[in-house]
Amino acid sequence: MATAQFQIAARHDGEDEQVLDWRFEALRRAGYAVSAAAKLAERREVDLHLAVRLLLAGCSQKTALRILL
Repeated sequence: MATAQFQIAARHDGEDEQVLDWRFEALRRAGYAVSAAAKLAERREVDLHLAVRLLLAGCSQKTALRILL
């Protein structure tokens, strides 16, 4: 998990880094795998709340990624 966070942080500074870290952690807590959480966290146009709701509603990660990306 720390590796994906480091990769995200290495590409962004300051406030952007904090937002990406927060998004990444929220997605991980929701149940996304590290790689999926990293992809979704970096895409600002992805609705974080929708991403979480999809998993909570029983959607598979694979299907959620197809919907969100």
